[in-house]
Amino acid sequence: MGMLPDAETFKRLIDGSTPGAGAAAARLALAAATAPYGLAVAARNAAYDRGLLAVARVPAPVISVGNLTLGGTGKTPLVAWVARRLAAAGRRPAIVSRGYGARPGERSDEAAELGLVVPEALHVANRDRAAGCRTAIASGCDAAVLDDGFQHRRLHRDLDIVAVDATDPFGCGRLFPRGLLREPLAGVARADAVVLTRASAVDAEQRLAIRSALAAAGGRRFEDAWMEAEHRPVAVRLADGGARPLESLRHLPVVAFAGIGNPAAFRATLTRLAADVVEFVPFPDHHAYTPADFDRLAARATRSGAAMLVTTLKDLVKVPADRGGDLQVGAVEIAIEPLAGGDQVAALIDAAAGRTPPSAGSSRP
Repeated sequence: MGMLPDAETFKRLIDGSTPGAGAAAARLALAAATAPYGLAVAARNAAYDRGLLAVARVPAPVISVGNLTLGGTGKTPLVAWVARRLAAAGRRPAIVSRGYGARPGERSDEAAELGLVVPEALHVANRDRAAGCRTAIASGCDAAVLDDGFQHRRLHRDLDIVAVDATDPFGCGRLFPRGLLREPLAGVARADAVVLTRASAVDAEQRLAIRSALAAAGGRRFEDAWMEAEHRPVAVRLADGGARPLESLRHLPVVAFAGIGNPAAFRATLTRLAADVVEFVPFPDHHAYTPADFDRLAARATRSGAAMLVTTLKDLVKVPADRGGDLQVGAVEIAIEPLAGGDQVAALIDAAAGRTPPSAGSSRP
């Protein structure tokens, strides 16, 4: 099932949950690798901050949705929420992504998922986000949402939204690879708005502590640009194109699997839905599933008496058509629901969408 560790295993290693001399040695090695990574990040950010690196501009409003950490922050449902907001405002939005993990000519996991939940948006994958935006504009789009764009500083954006996962907000408090931070927390100062995702999973005191820590790191409290949101299950989509109500999972024995950055959050969702998870099988993030994977999953389901395989929508779009067995495969579809601050962030999106686009070309920030 792949040579790379799944996200859950890696998280247990870096947060110290994995005991033993071998794990301790691995953490030391990861800590040593953090220094050159941190220097590279600092040098790159300083170059943009001082105007030494050019920033490309495109003739359409650009809204970035990104994060400070690696792994699953619940960003994809937020991207969908922003794109739908633009469409509701009369814009023709495109979602522009890097296309991580996609083979030539194929869509990435996130793009395939977003294609299901936001069919009204054009989906463009290009490592050069400026070129991707120009492709979208040439196709008739008049606004772009950058999926995972916070660190892609070479493209001008009219609004920068950062997603922070309430269940793991600071990536163990260390830079990658010793932790999950892509850059120091001080980078949040570049954000125009912060969305605390999975906010309902923690109490009010914890939400306030996260906000205070980000305010201290970034030097601002985001008074009018702070949104707290929950990830709400809305349906069960099936691999054959059908659907089932969420209630159908209640007390249903299932084998669950996921190849995402935060598998623990998916497991918690199934618990809240009262599914009877007889086995949970994590895969590496962006895992490319094979029929053999499903043969093994089906065998686990048979041994445990499970009635269904359940996964995330990001994983469902990669289910092979020629998978073995007759066991039904379904995914829990998640949508974001603002709990607080939704109107303020929506107003920022509307303002950015209505802003006069910058002149195309390149400039210094």
